[in-house]
Amino acid sequence: MLNKTVVVMQGDQTGQELLDESLRVLQPDVIGLEINFETYDLSLGKRRETKNEIVHEAARAMKKHGYGIKAATITPEQKGDVGSPNAILRREIDGKVIVRTGRRIPGILPVAGAYAPISVVRMAVGDAYGAKEWREGEGLNEQAYRTETIDRATCRAVAEFAFRHAKKINAKVFGGPKYTVSPVYEGMLKEEMDEAHKKYPTVQYEPQLIDATYALLLSSAGDAMVIPALNRDGDCLSDMVLQMFGSIAGAESVLLGFDESFNTETVMVEAPHGTAPSLFGKNIANPMAMILANASLLTYFNDPKANMASRAIYEATIEAVSSGIRTSDLGGSATTSEFVDAIIDKIKTKLDVWSTMQNF
Repeated sequence: MLNKTVVVMQGDQTGQELLDESLRVLQPDVIGLEINFETYDLSLGKRRETKNEIVHEAARAMKKHGYGIKAATITPEQKGDVGSPNAILRREIDGKVIVRTGRRIPGILPVAGAYAPISVVRMAVGDAYGAKEWREGEGLNEQAYRTETIDRATCRAVAEFAFRHAKKINAKVFGGPKYTVSPVYEGMLKEEMDEAHKKYPTVQYEPQLIDATYALLLSSAGDAMVIPALNRDGDCLSDMVLQMFGSIAGAESVLLGFDESFNTETVMVEAPHGTAPSLFGKNIANPMAMILANASLLTYFNDPKANMASRAIYEATIEAVSSGIRTSDLGGSATTSEFVDAIIDKIKTKLDVWSTMQNF
């Protein structure tokens, strides 16, 4: 019997509005599942009030229950402020991998023939993020320095998940780091990619340097791809890949923590976009990414009913867009809530029909 607790992390501005809308599709009268929600307020005000202790509490809860849904949050630019909650969450749950998958949105013309899914599997920690930075000298002689680090465990997690994911979706592992220029630092990820390929010899493997990866993506033949990447490379690459399919709001972002055998232990899902302050309070933002994030989370429950609900959410969302129910960023006129209403109707219909077909 399904008895899952999901940690819900509230956010800021449009991020919170989209979280609220997306959670409507996870209600029991929609998907037929009872899910326990444990809520934490990660808004900027609360983080400042608690000096980020609320973020640590949410992380501990996720580590305990294994599942989390996070709204977009504001990261203040001022030095000495609370900073990004994502950095804390990734560290506390030992998140190693972030997965973002671009996929075709019906009726939306993709860039460069991007029709098959493209998943970017990036490091969740290390590299340029959290690096030590300093400057020395004055005037035109001033120099800036940065010390970046990556570790083999994270490289292995990225490579291992990339090949497992490629095998699952029948894609090829494509791209990689700039290992020719940086054989010691970036070469570590390339070494782990090569070793992972030995474990999964049936998976197509086409290693490319990161600059060639960008160029070749824009002349893609339409193959399904999984691209392992360093943290910063993957951050930039995933934004580009999602936009190639029409909108950064068209796909989910998944953070994964693993056990020693690289089996998924903790999952946190969110939208890849920010808080969109210009859209706040207007009921016009695209909730697709948050809705698909919720659908993705259900697949990690390892439960047949949850898998069916996940499929219903994915199909209902894509069908809504295909039938012309779109928010303004996709060329439509539907409000956020109207879009979600349409998806809920389609989910209910699908699950009702599928339940009657079980004996056929």
